[in-house]
Amino acid sequence: MHIGPYELPNNVFVAPMAGVTDRPYRRLCKALGAGYAVSEMAASNPRLWASEKTARRLNHDGERAPVAVQLAGSDPLMLAEAARYNVDRGAQIIDINMGCPAKKVCNVACGSALLKDVAKVARILDAVVRSVDVPVTLKFRTGWDLSNRNAVEIARLAEASGVAALTLHGRTRACGFRGRAEYETIRAVKQAVGIPVVANGDVDTPQVARFVLEETGADAVMIGRAAQGRPWIFRETAHFLATGSHLPQPRVAEVRELLRDHLDDHYRFYGDLGVRTARKHIIWYTTALAGGKQFRERINAIESCSEQAAAVDGFFGTLGERSERLVYELADSRTLH
Repeated sequence: MHIGPYELPNNVFVAPMAGVTDRPYRRLCKALGAGYAVSEMAASNPRLWASEKTARRLNHDGERAPVAVQLAGSDPLMLAEAARYNVDRGAQIIDINMGCPAKKVCNVACGSALLKDVAKVARILDAVVRSVDVPVTLKFRTGWDLSNRNAVEIARLAEASGVAALTLHGRTRACGFRGRAEYETIRAVKQAVGIPVVANGDVDTPQVARFVLEETGADAVMIGRAAQGRPWIFRETAHFLATGSHLPQPRVAEVRELLRDHLDDHYRFYGDLGVRTARKHIIWYTTALAGGKQFRERINAIESCSEQAAAVDGFFGTLGERSERLVYELADSRTLH
């Protein structure tokens, strides 16, 4: 699959997730088989660009190309200016967020709230595409609510504006993350446009990824929540799509090493703040493993990066004494082959 001039290594992508897909996580997912990754949503308001939080979100040092930056906003000129700002600092693809369902985003007419105003969507897409000489992509939802689905209309508008690719989360804004993803709507969008379409929503196993690609005709799948604590899902899925066979669960020793490397990169990126921002990742990795619930209580009380890393190392060391490969205590569809 291509996005503009960029040929991607496979069609299994990691979804942009606020507070999750920072640079260390994107680098990890790419190393474990993700063919493409987009940054966390960054504000288009120039007053926020100098903030430490936004600066981190726009930091792509050492990241494998193509570097894709997702922007959120509601003002066409401000979004265009933000696109130029990011391209000047190394962004190779600009992604526009019209999919976030969070109230704090929608309440300021950003994210999926924009789907209620097709005229504004047109102005935004036109302004951003005209402002930069790199591919512009759009991530959006099927509509505002079940009575107001306009994904096909938005998709055609995006293609006419010069958008290079679309990612469609198969739910409305009102659905949030509840209910079944609307693969039939993704199929309708794919049939309506000639640009690449990426299917997003409920892709949590290699088998589901293959089903979604077949059901929708999409060019790629995007995995979000199912990759939290299981970033090797990308190589598992890419391997299954290519061969029809499953990879075994990763060895405990490998996960111990990759989590150690993830934490080292995370601590370098966040400094002392990293002990807190790493907790969610550690919990995702460990909760469904033997002793994971008890370990979660312990990890939440640790306030130093070095002590946190040592605790994680010790946990996986003990786990490795019991089994060579990961064994999950809880039934979890993402781990079943």
